[in-house]
Amino acid sequence: MKIVVATDSDYGYIRERDHHILENLILPKIKKKEIYILRNQDESNIGWMRYGYFWDNTPFMNMIWVDELYRGKGVGKQVVLLWEDEMKQNGFKLVMTSTQANEEAQHFYRNLGYRDAGCLLLENEPMEIILTKKLI
Repeated sequence: MKIVVATDSDYGYIRERDHHILENLILPKIKKKEIYILRNQDESNIGWMRYGYFWDNTPFMNMIWVDELYRGKGVGKQVVLLWEDEMKQNGFKLVMTSTQANEEAQHFYRNLGYRDAGCLLLENEPMEIILTKKLI
């Protein structure tokens, strides 16, 4: 498995698959190196991770997606740990993410050391759990 920073050539892949980002934000995030592409040994894309900044000062993982075939094999963990390490190298002491309460992802993040920090209640949506992790 290989993790690379997305480039302009990854735009189509992201646009077609990531339905949780406005299309006009994809290229700016690519330019700011805020999207990672996950590739298998054949160099085929198998997922992505993107992030931004909560309150413009705290790294916040907005989305991680791993194709079904590769789930449960440590791919997601690898990209999260790489991102955390890069954020630590950039001087950040805390990172954040969130997941819906009805998703299994909350257990994935807790196993990686994330702790519940609150929740967000949106009308007609499951509760969104906010998670944080101190980078030591």
